[in-house]
Amino acid sequence: MTGKVALVIGASSGLGRQFANALANQGASVAVAARRIAKLEETKAQVEEKGVECIVVPCDVSNEQSIIDCIKTVVDHFGKIDILCNNAGIIAWGGLLESTTADWDRAMATNVTGAYIASRETARYMVEQGSGRIINTASIAAHGGESGSPSYYASKAAIANLTRALACELTPKGINVNAIAPGVFETELTASSLDSPMAKEQMATLPKGRFGLEGELDGILIYFASDASSFCTGQVVYVDGGQTCKM
Repeated sequence: MTGKVALVIGASSGLGRQFANALANQGASVAVAARRIAKLEETKAQVEEKGVECIVVPCDVSNEQSIIDCIKTVVDHFGKIDILCNNAGIIAWGGLLESTTADWDRAMATNVTGAYIASRETARYMVEQGSGRIINTASIAAHGGESGSPSYYASKAAIANLTRALACELTPKGINVNAIAPGVFETELTASSLDSPMAKEQMATLPKGRFGLEGELDGILIYFASDASSFCTGQVVYVDGGQTCKM
């Protein structure tokens, strides 16, 4: 992927940081974007160890102008964006009766609307260059629902269908759109809950018998980002240790 430029939104920690490093390992230049600049600087340092260029770009995915400015900054610096990874996400915990409309709006703004705006604005440049890859981060939550966070399950199902809709529109213009749907991986978002009795009970039911490890999403990411996936678009691929086989 030498010569390619990737923008990873939500790269300050967790899967986004792993994605930035995986793309750098394949030779891509990387722009890392999020709100937490100090955390992005840590990601940048890791990426640059791979011998590629990396820039830090502030981006609040709940703010439309911030997204627009972020994408313009990347294009102004590198001249293009070949790969967009929409990875920013939050979980608003609480069942239906405990949750609020503000919880719902915050989850939708971060998990869905931000990805929609970033895809729209990046696609403007990709259409001009006649090529591109948009990779969204869905979740096993797109496959089925459970109690505890209705906004999260709804938002990830929305990402799955947004991926399909964008693929229908953009693929004829040379832009493939796909989504990675991870199972349970230890990240900043999930670490506090993985020692719970419910999590251990869930893990015992997985065909793999464990949760995902760092690096186990790299393969599907690079596949979607590279020419290897030239005929693959509009797909939501579950990387979950077999969990959705049983849902």
